[in-house]
Amino acid sequence: MAKRRKVSNPLALVVLAELGAEPMHPYEMGRRLKEHGKDRNVRYNRSSLYMVVEQLRKAGFVAEQETVRDTQRPERTVYALTPEGQMELLDWMREWIVEPQEEYPAFGVALCLLVALPTAESADLLGRRLTALDARIDTSRALLHKAAETDVHPMFVIEEEYALALLQAERRFTESLIGQLGEPEFNRTLQEFMRSLE
Repeated sequence: MAKRRKVSNPLALVVLAELGAEPMHPYEMGRRLKEHGKDRNVRYNRSSLYMVVEQLRKAGFVAEQETVRDTQRPERTVYALTPEGQMELLDWMREWIVEPQEEYPAFGVALCLLVALPTAESADLLGRRLTALDARIDTSRALLHKAAETDVHPMFVIEEEYALALLQAERRFTESLIGQLGEPEFNRTLQEFMRSLE
């Protein structure tokens, strides 16, 4: 069972990991996340990043290390991971790797309500989804190919390999579902079931 954490936003885990690498200010952290493609895995904006850093500071997981003054830029506070923050980072990582988490993707919600649409329309929409999935699969493969060409170690693109595996699995599932929706027997039994609920 998932632990109750003082700060439970997934962005907080990313911040802890970034500060585990080296102390930095939130602006620099945001730049690095974007530069390294981590913004594809966690949603954030500048204000949410600063908010999470403040929550982690209040929880005792990060601390202000220094304030950098630059005449051309506003004053910036550099944060560092505390020993408690290091323990929280490792504990949280271990938990999320070991225990499958409940996630609520939009597609799953749409699937559980799919009977609200006519079957033919559902099949058409799912066909359009296949096209979108193919484009995302191509993009993911291109990123992985580029990483391999530039000798990036696989551990630094493992999240992209995972994303590609999920996209490919979703594509297989969607293609299979379109096939089911096109079967006359499937539609007949669905209509009978829906009538029995009335």
